[in-house]
Amino acid sequence: MAGGHEGGTALPAEALFADVVGQPEAVRLVRASSRRPVHAYLVVGPPAAGGRVLARGFAAALLCPAGGCGRCDSCRLALRGLHQDLVEIDRPAAALSVDDARRVVRIAQRRPSTAPRQVIVVDGVDTGRLAAAVLLKTLEEPPGPTVFVLLAEAVPADLATVASRCVRIDLPAVPAGRIAEWLRSQGVEEALAAELAEACDGSIERARMLLGDPGFLAHRSLWRSVPLRLDGTGSAAAGLASELLAAVDETMVALHQRHDEELAAGVSDAETSGSRRGPRKELEERHRREERRWRTDEIRAGLGVLAGAYRQRLVDAATRMDASGPARARSDELMHELAGAVDAVEAVVGELVRNPSHTLMLEALFVRLSAVGG
Repeated sequence: MAGGHEGGTALPAEALFADVVGQPEAVRLVRASSRRPVHAYLVVGPPAAGGRVLARGFAAALLCPAGGCGRCDSCRLALRGLHQDLVEIDRPAAALSVDDARRVVRIAQRRPSTAPRQVIVVDGVDTGRLAAAVLLKTLEEPPGPTVFVLLAEAVPADLATVASRCVRIDLPAVPAGRIAEWLRSQGVEEALAAELAEACDGSIERARMLLGDPGFLAHRSLWRSVPLRLDGTGSAAAGLASELLAAVDETMVALHQRHDEELAAGVSDAETSGSRRGPRKELEERHRREERRWRTDEIRAGLGVLAGAYRQRLVDAATRMDASGPARARSDELMHELAGAVDAVEAVVGELVRNPSHTLMLEALFVRLSAVGG
């Protein structure tokens, strides 16, 4: 067994789901399901809503000899994603591939190593139509002591048959107000809690990381300053893009520190528990994916601040708009330019999913925004 149990009495749900904020119904459902699990669950919601954290807490409850005590080696390893009988399949690219799905099918045939069952978590199951088709037969004829937890942002039509084989758990987006409330309960000052809640896109994990960034407010101010610093030259646009991307890199210091700690702890835990599955390669690959996502999320959040800055300028222009004559025509022109600036920033946010060159993307955007008047 992966570690011993201390005490014998399972703790309340918060022992395993403390980091799942604003999802009481989902926590209640998985906690109840852990007592008599079925073979497959489909967790549907935006990534920031806490699907991965919920899945790990669920896995800990399923794999723990005491049903989820939150204190034994089995729980600790599962909550870190390192338990021998917990397998996490992250999609390596834009979509889950057929090869990923075939790997899931192969793993599902294995017997558990130490626990009475194994748990397989598959991310992005809604992104691969062919991959979902490969998984379907295994979901229809479960191969024994395996519990599947599939993560999806939505349920498109071509995922409907897979969804029908699973218990569905919905995770709605967590409102910024709920995140701010949680942050204040952790002792965060009100104004900072509001800024963090706006910046974290509903993710408690991201809010925690941003809270550890001493330059958080300065970086937000830098994005807000963009309209004032563009002077119409390409050199200004390039310099500002470089400065902002350097600030994004600064925000990753805390993430790198957490990764170093996770790697050290993961190796130590695996050695202590006698795990046959070496965690280093798996953790390093997971960390690389997290760093790519973090960088993209930081740029997306910064662009959101920039769009907000142009919206505020648009409101200010409307407030002081002249009633008639040439001044009115100029006011109308300015408002049109500012509205176009907001649209341009939001269009770039949409392009982030294509994984463009961040430098070229920002430089091109800033050159376009340079034409907007004040």
